[in-house]
Amino acid sequence: MPYTLLLGGARSGKSSLSVRLASEASAPVVVLATAEARDDEMADRIRAHRETRPMSWETVESPLGLDAALATIRDDACVILDCLTLWVSNALEAGADEDAIDDEARAVATSLARRTASSIVVTNEVGLGIVPMNQLARRYRDVLGRVNVSFADRATRSYLVVAGRTLPLQEASLP
Repeated sequence: MPYTLLLGGARSGKSSLSVRLASEASAPVVVLATAEARDDEMADRIRAHRETRPMSWETVESPLGLDAALATIRDDACVILDCLTLWVSNALEAGADEDAIDDEARAVATSLARRTASSIVVTNEVGLGIVPMNQLARRYRDVLGRVNVSFADRATRSYLVVAGRTLPLQEASLP
C-alpha cells in the first residue's frame, strides 16, 4: 500500500493534507501522535488538530517509542504519524543517542512500508534556513535531517508541502 511522506515548514498544510489523504482510505484510521501538551498553547494546538479529524479515528499518543507504539496498531488500519519533528525533539530531550534515534527511525519507516494499509508521515524540513547558532539546535537539525531521509528512502511517494500546495519529490538523478 502507499506510504506517503509529507515534508514542509510549520503551518504549511501538512497535517491537513494527511487528514484528507487518510479520509480517502477504505480502512479505519489511527493517528500516532508525538506531541505532548506541556503548556496551554500546545494543548490548544493539539485540541485544534483533533477537531479536524473524524471522531471515529483512534489516537495513539507516543512521544517516544514509535516502534513499540506502531506494533500495537492493527495492520489493516491506515496510520497517520504526526509528527517526526516532535518525536526527534522528544528523543533528544530524553537523552537518546543519535544512533539510537537513527536506528528507530529506520525500523519505523521499514515497518510502515511493509504494512498492508496506507501510511502517512508528517515531518518538518528544518534545514533550509541559516545554520543555527548553538550546538543543540545544529544537532537537532542534523538528526531530523537524517531521520527525514530514512523515511523518504522507504516512502512510496514524498511531497514537499508549501502554503498548502504540494511538490512531488523524487529520487535524485545522478549524471
